[in-house]
Amino acid sequence: MTHDHDLVLRPTAAQTEAALDPPPGRTGGDLVVETLAGLGATTVFGLPGQHALGVFDALRRSDLRYVGLRVENNAGFAADAYGRVTGEAAPLLLSTGPGALTSLAALQEAAAASAPVLAISSQIPTRGLGGGRHGYLHELPDQAASFRGVVKSVHTVRAQSQIPSALQEAWRSALTAPHGPVWVEIPQDVLLAETALPVVTAGDAFPEELPPRPELTAVAADLLAKAARPVIVAGGGVVRADASGKLRKLAERLDAPVVTTFGGKGAFPWTHPLSLQSWLEDRHTTDFLEDADVLLVIGSGLGELSSNYHTFTPRGRVVQIEADLGKLESNHPALGIHADARLAIQALLETVPERTDPTAPERVRALLSRVSERLASQELALEQQVLASVRTALPADSPSFWDMTILAYWAWSAFDPEGSNHMHSAQGAGGLGYAFPAALGAAVADPTRPVLAVSGDGGALYSIAELATARQYDLNVTWLVVDDGGYGILREYMTDAYGPATATETTELTGPDFAALAESFGVPGVRTSPEALAADLAKALASPGPSVVVLPVRLRMFAPTHRGSDHPGSG
Repeated sequence: MTHDHDLVLRPTAAQTEAALDPPPGRTGGDLVVETLAGLGATTVFGLPGQHALGVFDALRRSDLRYVGLRVENNAGFAADAYGRVTGEAAPLLLSTGPGALTSLAALQEAAAASAPVLAISSQIPTRGLGGGRHGYLHELPDQAASFRGVVKSVHTVRAQSQIPSALQEAWRSALTAPHGPVWVEIPQDVLLAETALPVVTAGDAFPEELPPRPELTAVAADLLAKAARPVIVAGGGVVRADASGKLRKLAERLDAPVVTTFGGKGAFPWTHPLSLQSWLEDRHTTDFLEDADVLLVIGSGLGELSSNYHTFTPRGRVVQIEADLGKLESNHPALGIHADARLAIQALLETVPERTDPTAPERVRALLSRVSERLASQELALEQQVLASVRTALPADSPSFWDMTILAYWAWSAFDPEGSNHMHSAQGAGGLGYAFPAALGAAVADPTRPVLAVSGDGGALYSIAELATARQYDLNVTWLVVDDGGYGILREYMTDAYGPATATETTELTGPDFAALAESFGVPGVRTSPEALAADLAKALASPGPSVVVLPVRLRMFAPTHRGSDHPGSG
């Protein structure tokens, strides 16, 4: 009897000939790029460094496209976005020590958002490993230890023969649900030494599937079939699993209203009669979810933002489908189903009977009406006008990337992304500087459509150097910088908590003329106004290559809408 795992792939005659007579002059760096190409990579991001030069030298002998950014953290954000947009593992090439450590904030965001990033770092020569006393430039006593608490898995290489297998295993890890960043480190001497190993021609790194346990989906289907008021919470796991179509079928079969988390934006059509949209920072929405007798949570851990800052207390039965085992029942008791969202939804579609609830669309309309009335009472017409102008200017199929700024906080709740996997933000980990370099990564992934980045002036200064990258590669990214002269969201929090004097001392910023600064990089820049924003932004997005649109305006957040104190954030 033959089992699939007993089968051995036999090399072709051409592969055998090439293996027995490898071309001269190859190094460990060539093994890296050959393995990446064999695994299916076409593009790599990163920055060169002394210990990593073996890989960068090998790139010129490969067909891989290299996109170099100016700061390692920004390169990580670009790889993060490339992974989100394509669903492929995005290689990120880094040097040792400071270069590697500078990527940590980006890798934390990738982990929080389940973005598949394959970070490959150099190391000091093998003879210096383990002590931290050898005086090598960039030396750390234990470099990998800095990453173990951030990435999904760490893979160490100490010999050239280990390179293909380590990269293959890391690739599989990055793409196995839940997706996420992984880390591989390779010493300098291993990368630089010539190799007699044959050319790497292919890689077998199919991600492992994570199907649901059938007895659990049977119970979930029974609960949903008998529910009087079922509601679905769709998180980022639905987007990562490309399961938005299946989610819609399930919601329509159940006549169940659907709210998307901020990470799950676009997982369900915004204008669908069953769409509660994504007003999670709203007491009325929280009450609606608490009133559900069965709450089906798919691809969300119901963390701080998704639970209205931990004020959400479900009264009904919770069914939670989550690929990240650590998030399963981490915040609320539930029928926990450890599974990929797509496979779990398919299992429910095959088992749950159709139910009809003619009151569901009217209950959805009533809730959204209460949300609108609340906003109308707060004199926030300017903020809504600005967000509407962005939506008007942005083509329906274009992705957008949002930094931690007041307009992004609005967008989490109020922006219609007009499609799954179209809207991305740094709300997973909450670091500054995400939007622009991430948008560059998305533009590399798909140069056929314009990409929008939205930052405040504080966050923009984190990634201003990447204007050079945008110009060098002529990427179709329009960067909207909302300039309010400081860390706007922190200004609001500090004013509320400590008074305007403290806020003025700590949140106000002296900044550049962003439009003139963009022009100095050879990137068109324009100053606009709320009234002209839609037209100016649309013109910039329609123009090929990078551009910057600066909006000098001070926006306000809507009032707190949950029990307790205001939410935390950045500027």
